[in-house]
Amino acid sequence: MSNAIAEKPSFLRSKFGGLPRPFWALWGGTLVNRLGTMVLPFTGVYLTQSRGLSVAAAGVVMGVFGAGSLLSQLLAGVLADRIGRRATLSGGMLATAVFMLALGYSTSLPAILVSMFGLGLVIDVYRPASNALVADLVSPEERPRAYGLLFWGINLGYSVGMTAGGWLAGQGFLWLFWIDAVSSVVFAVLVWRAVPETRPTQRHAAGGFGVVLRDRVMVGFTLVMLGHALLYLQTTTMLPVAMTDVVKLSPQEFGLAMALNGVLIVVVQPLVSGWLGRRDPARTLALGLAVMGAGFAMTAFVTSTLGLAATIAVWTAGEIVLAGIPGAVTAALAPPELRGRYAGLFGFAWSLAAVLAPMLGGPLLALGSEVLWFTMGGVGAVSAVGMLLLGPAIRRR
Repeated sequence: MSNAIAEKPSFLRSKFGGLPRPFWALWGGTLVNRLGTMVLPFTGVYLTQSRGLSVAAAGVVMGVFGAGSLLSQLLAGVLADRIGRRATLSGGMLATAVFMLALGYSTSLPAILVSMFGLGLVIDVYRPASNALVADLVSPEERPRAYGLLFWGINLGYSVGMTAGGWLAGQGFLWLFWIDAVSSVVFAVLVWRAVPETRPTQRHAAGGFGVVLRDRVMVGFTLVMLGHALLYLQTTTMLPVAMTDVVKLSPQEFGLAMALNGVLIVVVQPLVSGWLGRRDPARTLALGLAVMGAGFAMTAFVTSTLGLAATIAVWTAGEIVLAGIPGAVTAALAPPELRGRYAGLFGFAWSLAAVLAPMLGGPLLALGSEVLWFTMGGVGAVSAVGMLLLGPAIRRR
């Protein structure tokens, strides 16, 4: 009888080891792409300052981008299942580079509108393909950790990209478009060369989204995630407005408080993702949604930078709890040959929320800061209850 004791894996190996090499190629490409994501956060400034558009005209242009984004995820889901994950992801990134440069060099309003619609249509085509790739490459037990690491890489790259983008915008906006385009091409080439095509046989993958929409569990889960997206996207729509116009924080004070979100995610999320991935997914998601809702409700009482930082710490904790789990649930619900479509429906919830968040948040904020943030707290609570109700069906699947 052997007395040998299995060696405990090192800390780094327990957090980052055991995943296949193609996953790390996908992760590396995602990180590079997010490092180069510099245009979208500064689009409004670019349109008004560099191209001389009025605020109203810039709003129309951004609305056209949103229209393209709504179609993007559904189209990308079908393509990922029909022509393959790798081809969809790489093709989408190459198309993103083309439309980035087209927008950067467009000077007339019609050209800007066409470029923005095209950019909205292709910039997130990679998401359903990426989600399906992870599901194809990684075992079910490791998927929450893998999706969590992708979430971590996106936030790490975006934080650095935002900082560099702010500086480069002062040197000339065209730099942003070229860096974004080059990073998209690097992502496309890396995936094409280092990630195998993983699309299963196509015997059940014909047709559109009918089979996905008949899956009541997936539709319910998508509605819950729509609530999550409506919550989170307040951070880029109404939160800056409320803090600078109502609370009277300076942009620098707001930016300093928001930096805490990225720091907490980069430091904490890899430490807890493995442990969270072993918990019941529905209960974990419900907890994260409830904590996020509580954090946004607390925003109604913010009067200072420190108070804002405290609320950000709370809803960031909820965001960390949620990281990685939605992708794993989507992959578990989807038949292998339809993973692209299922991921596309999940992504559609985020595209729809990007349109709805300012449309709902603006009028609510006009009624009063408390109205907006207590409503968002309610959205978090309702979404958490919905997730608990879906729990038994998800566990059976």
